[in-house]
Amino acid sequence: MARIGKKRKEILGKIDQEKAYSVSEACALVKEITTTKFDASIDVAVRLGVDPRKANQMVRGTVALPHGTGKDVKVLVLCTPDKEAEATEAGADYVGLDEYITKIKGGWTDVDVIVTMPSVMGKVGALGRILGPRGLMPNPKTGTVTMDVAKAVTEVKAGKIDFRVDKFGIIHAAVAKASFEAIKIQDNVNELLNTIMKLKPTAAKGIYVKSINISSTMSPGISLDTKAYAT
Repeated sequence: MARIGKKRKEILGKIDQEKAYSVSEACALVKEITTTKFDASIDVAVRLGVDPRKANQMVRGTVALPHGTGKDVKVLVLCTPDKEAEATEAGADYVGLDEYITKIKGGWTDVDVIVTMPSVMGKVGALGRILGPRGLMPNPKTGTVTMDVAKAVTEVKAGKIDFRVDKFGIIHAAVAKASFEAIKIQDNVNELLNTIMKLKPTAAKGIYVKSINISSTMSPGISLDTKAYAT
């Protein structure tokens, strides 16, 4: 049996495993138990009472976090030449079309979000096998396939994230950095949870939100009280 280090014991001792914390309590506590030397990400995991194998119970959406994610998001815009200037001015890190499609076919995927236009989806669609498994495939539902590429880039850079339930019925989302003030982490968590609540499928029966956990990189999870989100 592996030994638990002294620091790990101290961290675990600060968490009441029998308690379901309020969002405000959990956001303050997750900062307290984060001891990494780097600025750790704050992650939320929400287990839903849905069957993601059924199309009418798929939960997917976007949310604009009030205080952003704290991450420098790398954005690639695949567009026609007439849209390149506005994409660049909006803050896109990479802008172009054919040359980047060739790079992606060669294995390059060093970006966090890809924005494109409806008119070039024929070319982008051919990259599905590469981009799909990495969660990079543009989608109209997340606002990443649009004629207003400048707006899409601005929103992503400002903290707009997309999320979807995985095959186990869990939504995972990075919502902040440990360096954020606790109240800002709380605002972001609440915005995510409220958005998930609005997306409850009508076909979902029983308890919708089964559990919510918040953690930072390498920290234990903290259970949140689900009473406000159970139905």
